[in-house]
Amino acid sequence: MTLPAPTVRRGRDFIARHGETVFNAAARLQGDAAHTPLTRAGFAQAEAIGCALRERLGVRPALTLWASPTGRALQTLAVIAELLDLDWHGARLDARLGEIGMGSWGGRGYAELAGAVGPIVTADGLLRPAPGGENYRQIAARVTGWLVDTAGDPGDRLVISHGISSRVLRGVMTGLPPHPDWGAPIAAGLPQGSLACIAAGVETIAHRGTGHAPA
Repeated sequence: MTLPAPTVRRGRDFIARHGETVFNAAARLQGDAAHTPLTRAGFAQAEAIGCALRERLGVRPALTLWASPTGRALQTLAVIAELLDLDWHGARLDARLGEIGMGSWGGRGYAELAGAVGPIVTADGLLRPAPGGENYRQIAARVTGWLVDTAGDPGDRLVISHGISSRVLRGVMTGLPPHPDWGAPIAAGLPQGSLACIAAGVETIAHRGTGHAPA
């Protein structure tokens, strides 16, 4: 896999993990499920991201809006865009920003699966790849494709993504070495409702959310 050099990207990327969803609250695996609405806590987490960005960038900042085409990402973006006075309808959607595909495990409860197949969440908060699902090298390949396609775009970007896929995206962007078990760059986990800023391959945490779901 050929990864882009982290220093050649123009502008800053503000990468957010969407707010808590009904699946998170029920301890069910979401994976690439399209429609898992935010809870009230999830909306509050999205509002906190928006407030943090507004304090940092002001109203109507020059941001290109990007999102995974899932309901939870778009709901999170809607709250943030309103606080920034930006047009949600102008967001660019890309399936390559979506969450890890969980195959036959998608939608099942964490406890149910753990009883059947053993632990599915690793010590570092990652998900075991599922039968018929996606592995971490595949995630790295698709987010790398998005990075290559947007590397020359001017200005800053706000990207609404997911727990696992955003960790791989951030790992690729900051040039981390491949994870010893999964073979792809993977950054440290952040709670739901968190916001990272990556500029010239260097990451800072712009806002740490209050979520608790592992993925």
